[in-house]
Amino acid sequence: DAVVGGTINGNGALVLEVSRIGDDTVLARIIKMVEDAQAGKPPIQKLADKIAGVFVPVVMGVAALTFLGWLLFGPEPALSFAFVTAVSVLLIACPCAMGLATPTAIMAGTGRGAETGVLIRRGTALELLARVDTVVLDKTGTLTEGRPQLRALHLIDDAETEATVLTLAAAVESKSEHPVGQAIVSAASERGLALPAVDDFQARPGHGVSATIDGRKIEIGAERHLDIDLTGAEDISRTLTAEALTLVYIAIDGKLAAVAGVGDSLKPECRDAIAALHGLGLKTAMLTGDNAATAEAVGRQAGIDSVVADVLPGDKAAEIKRLQENGATVAFVGDGINDAPALAQADVGIAIGTGTDIAIEAGEVILMSGDLGGLVNAVQLSRKTLAVIRGNFFWAYAYNVALIPVAAGLLYPLFGVLLNPMLAAGAMSLSSVFVVTNSLRLRKFEGGKT
Repeated sequence: DAVVGGTINGNGALVLEVSRIGDDTVLARIIKMVEDAQAGKPPIQKLADKIAGVFVPVVMGVAALTFLGWLLFGPEPALSFAFVTAVSVLLIACPCAMGLATPTAIMAGTGRGAETGVLIRRGTALELLARVDTVVLDKTGTLTEGRPQLRALHLIDDAETEATVLTLAAAVESKSEHPVGQAIVSAASERGLALPAVDDFQARPGHGVSATIDGRKIEIGAERHLDIDLTGAEDISRTLTAEALTLVYIAIDGKLAAVAGVGDSLKPECRDAIAALHGLGLKTAMLTGDNAATAEAVGRQAGIDSVVADVLPGDKAAEIKRLQENGATVAFVGDGINDAPALAQADVGIAIGTGTDIAIEAGEVILMSGDLGGLVNAVQLSRKTLAVIRGNFFWAYAYNVALIPVAAGLLYPLFGVLLNPMLAAGAMSLSSVFVVTNSLRLRKFEGGKT
C-alpha cells in the first residue's frame, strides 16, 4: 500500500520501502505550489525607498544651488553664508523620518498583534490586509468547530438494517482520516458496533472512499463519487441539506443503501465575526466541498455573502486566483493541509493556529487561538497601521517641504532670519521623534469594534 510521508502509525509496526524522494514526494509538491504562489506576489513596502531615491538627489541639487546662489549673490562674507545655508538644507532635509515611517509602524503593529493573539509573520501582510476587499473562508475547521457528528441516517434499501449499514460504513471510514468519515466511525463506536475487516480500501480526495467487506462492495461519498442510481433519495437529500447537513451517500454492491447527514456546528463567534467584517465594508465568501444546497444553508446560518460549493481540495487555489482575476483583493482563511496552496495564492493568507503545520507555514497571518474574532482584529490593526504609515509620510514630507526654503535662506532678504545648522539638526531629530511616537500609538490598539 502507498503511504504518504508524514503518516502517523498508531499501532503495530510498518516496513516501508521509499519509492519517492525529494521533489517527487507529496509534501514537496505541496511546498512547490506554495512557493510558486508566493513568488507571484508583488513586492510592497518599497515606497519610502523609491521616494528617497528621488528626494535625496533633489535635495543635494537644492543644496548645491543654495551654495552657489549665496556664494555669487549673497552679502559678505559670501562663503560663510553659502556654507551655512547649504549645510542647513542638507540637515533639515535628512530623510531619517521617511526611513522610519514604515518600519516603526510595522514593528509596533506586529508587536501589538502578537499581544492580542494575531501573529503576523511578514510585515508586508499588514499593508496588504488593509487593502483587502474580499475575505474567503474555508468551512470545516475554520467557520465550524471541525468536529462533525452523524446527525441522521435514512435507509433507502429496505433489505438492509440501520445497524448493518452503519457497521459497514464505519468499517470503511475507519481507514479514512476525513472528519466526515470519523463522524460515522464515532457514531458506530457509541452504539458498540464491532467493525469487520476491510479489503481493497481506496480513497479519492474530495469524492469519497470504497472498500470490500466479506465480498461486498461498499462505496461512500458525495454524489459525484457514486456512479449509481440515486432515485428515491431526492426528498431525504433536500430535507438534510435544508438543515445544513453534509450529505453522505452509502452504496452496497452498486445499490444505494442509505443517505447520512453529517453536521458540524458553527463556531460560537462565527456570526458576530462575519457581521463585524461586513461592518468593515468587506465581502465574505465560503469555500467548501459540500453540494450547493448544503453549502448555501451553512452560508445563510453564518451570514456569508457568497458560497462556492463542490470545490475539490486541489481546486481551492484556482478559485482564489479566479477572484483575483476578477479584480478582488483576497484574504483566505484556512486550517488544513489542502488549504496551503490557497493560503499562498491569496493576497494575504490567514491560517488558523489550531490547524496543520503546513497551513500555518503557508499563512502570513496566524490566528493563534483559532477564534475568528482575531480575524476582525487583524483587519482593524492592519488598517490602523496603514493609516499611521500614511500619517508618518505626510508629516515627514510636509516638514521637509515647509522648512527647506527656510533653511535655504529665503526669509533672510525679508526678515534677516537665517536658520542655524544646529537648529536644523535639532528640528530634523524632532521629526524623527514625532514619527516614532506616532507609530507607538499602535501599542494602545484595541480591536473588536467596527
